[in-house]
Amino acid sequence: MTVRVPAKVNVQLAVGAARPDGFHDLANVFLAVSLFDEVTATPADSLTVTCTGPDADQVPLDRTNLAARAAEILAGRHGIDPAVHLHIAKNIPVAGGMAGGSADGAAALLACDALWGLDTPRAELLDICADLGSDVPFSLVGGAALGTGRGELLTPVAAGTFHWVFAVADGGLSTPAVFREFDRLTAGTAIPAPEASPALLAALASGDPDALAGALANDLQPAALSLRPQLADTLAAGTDAGALAALVSGSGPTTAFLVRDPESALKVAAALEASGTCRTTRVAAAPAPGATVLP
Repeated sequence: MTVRVPAKVNVQLAVGAARPDGFHDLANVFLAVSLFDEVTATPADSLTVTCTGPDADQVPLDRTNLAARAAEILAGRHGIDPAVHLHIAKNIPVAGGMAGGSADGAAALLACDALWGLDTPRAELLDICADLGSDVPFSLVGGAALGTGRGELLTPVAAGTFHWVFAVADGGLSTPAVFREFDRLTAGTAIPAPEASPALLAALASGDPDALAGALANDLQPAALSLRPQLADTLAAGTDAGALAALVSGSGPTTAFLVRDPESALKVAAALEASGTCRTTRVAAAPAPGATVLP
């Protein structure tokens, strides 16, 4: 059973102060993009994970992998043994702020549910996703949504079609490390409660790339740039090449460039690769569907 699952970009990531549990309240406007991982579940004697694709050597193959954890949690809820082989065909950048690990968790959950014939209610699948991580529920749902709480409480929002270029950096950035840097940079300041921008939601619904370009925001970007200053060169290279707007994707280090159309995407991607400020680029459109069982 194979499930295809998309990457995401945060067109707005508003971050509140640290909570007593260590998480942060968020207003997180997710947009699923057409970069996909595929997770295939097949019967096996025990739970195993393999991975192929770009940077597959960076993907953990033990029980810390969210795909493996998803299989374990689902099997535990139904009182069965998680005897399954999970193969991840990786295309989403690893540790790149595009929810690649979260996507694999959502895909494995759906693939195992189908393989084992469990017909788990959607609400329960989303509950398991929330246990796995803040971004996992959106990976299951896809499209466009506002995530509140720590990002796991989703409200669908309207979105037109947009075109993106993503610049993949060398190495990853740890999401917890970026949040710690956010806390350090904002220490002693009053942090407002996070709220979705009405202007951004309107721009997203309109499908107007110029309007969306003026509304993109990521409160984690200063922290990501503090930990990886060279990302500023990548952002500048993309905007110099004609991107309408640029921002760090989530916690980074992948950078996202909003462009007007597919032709502009190819031009910006070529310029970024020629600039030497990133390892490679990916071109994608949005919104994309969430985790989907393939025929």
